[in-house]
Amino acid sequence: MNLLRGLAVRCGRPGAVRGFCQRRSVHSNVVGTLRERGFIHSVTNDDAAYKLEKPAPVYCGVDPTADSLHLGNMVTLMGLLHFHLAGHQALPLVGNATGMIGDPSGKSSERVALGQSTLAKNVAGIEVQLERFFRRGTRYAAQRMPELDHRGLKPVRILHNADWYKDMNILTFLGHIGRYARVGVMMARDSVKSRLQSTQGISFTEFSYQLLQAYDFWYLYHHHGCRVQLGGSDQWGNITAGTDLIHRMPFSETKNETGEVSALYDTPGTNIKGSESGPIGITIPLLTTASGEKFGKSAGNAIWLDENRTSAFDVYQFFVKTADADVEKFLKMFTLLPLLRIEQVMLAHREAPELFVAQKLLAAEVTELIHGIPGLQRALLSTAVLFGDQLSPIKQFSEQDFVDTFAHDQRIVSVPASDIDGKTICDIAVRLGSCTSKSAAARLVSMGGLYWNNKPVADRMWRPLAGTDDFLGEGTIGILRTGKTNYRILRVINDV
Repeated sequence: MNLLRGLAVRCGRPGAVRGFCQRRSVHSNVVGTLRERGFIHSVTNDDAAYKLEKPAPVYCGVDPTADSLHLGNMVTLMGLLHFHLAGHQALPLVGNATGMIGDPSGKSSERVALGQSTLAKNVAGIEVQLERFFRRGTRYAAQRMPELDHRGLKPVRILHNADWYKDMNILTFLGHIGRYARVGVMMARDSVKSRLQSTQGISFTEFSYQLLQAYDFWYLYHHHGCRVQLGGSDQWGNITAGTDLIHRMPFSETKNETGEVSALYDTPGTNIKGSESGPIGITIPLLTTASGEKFGKSAGNAIWLDENRTSAFDVYQFFVKTADADVEKFLKMFTLLPLLRIEQVMLAHREAPELFVAQKLLAAEVTELIHGIPGLQRALLSTAVLFGDQLSPIKQFSEQDFVDTFAHDQRIVSVPASDIDGKTICDIAVRLGSCTSKSAAARLVSMGGLYWNNKPVADRMWRPLAGTDDFLGEGTIGILRTGKTNYRILRVINDV
């Protein structure tokens, strides 16, 4: 941990890596915390939301349209994480049924239908990420919230809506659920109106999506006691369709023709008894920059939570480049830092914006939250190697640290020891592909444009010796840079 702490300080992250002394702002219920941190866009029932003092199940859904979640999903998951940390039962819902239909919200054209194998692959990937997100999120919170008793938190329960649709036929759906839907209201939803006005229109399949999501909420309300649904602001129509269905369709109406409760509804339900037990819908602002740019796979600039798609280094670099106008908002939404701590950091940032103190703190916090401490360590090492101008931050790392950090990165090149023994720095530059010829390398040396381990090379005839202090990582790693951004990482290996 000393190594991580040292790198964090050198990379501009102020204060200790974790365990900030300031306490979080404490509200009698989590909705106050969410509003204070900028999570609240709309609420179906403000009075009821602010009476959520007793722990209750809360859900948000994600359709498996890809095999990985992204930052757009993470905003809503952060809201669910706040509920989880406040003692509520978090119910992330994987829409393996609704994923076959496609949500028209925010879409100008119909989604491409997913095949069964693709759907199964996407569901499996998202399940793993949801479990990992809440596990790492709880661990991350425990290190920043001294008042948190993480052992007393309710376990996160991942649900799948195919579980309550798989045995339901179309007649059951229309007869017991469809009769409570009002077509005029469904037509008035923004997601439907915008598509009706387009040249492509909207299919009955996507038009019906809102009723499926509405039934999800109805089912969770009656079978799991779930009173709260979270979603992005583009989900407002679908969420209010759910609260409307809960008010219109009581549990007793789901009996079959003989008066018996069918297998689909075999758990005793709870009818609504006033506003204090009624459903609540909360929407969270969609993730955008101050310039209005959206994030997500549809916008073509997704930052994925799967490290195989977006590395910890790339997550760190994305957030360290956050615009000044966005950094305070992102600190509140993507981290669990106390608001007082954020205020202090923003004050320091305004006094010296050229140091990017707030951005570096944001990048480190989010990277640790998504990828854990090992992921943050890899991101900080990559940053120190590729963007640092000093040797000291990286001298402490082992050969294996470099190998793990730059795994699958084409910039690391393994070379047998015999290929570089006695070779000049210009020979090595050609061998690594950094220069096309020794004369080109020599010219770079003369102009001060060739660097070895973050230091300019002064002598074109210099011969770095493996196994000595000329190299890093137990004498096996050398970092060659030409110009400002062209890097090669040499790893010396034993001859076969």
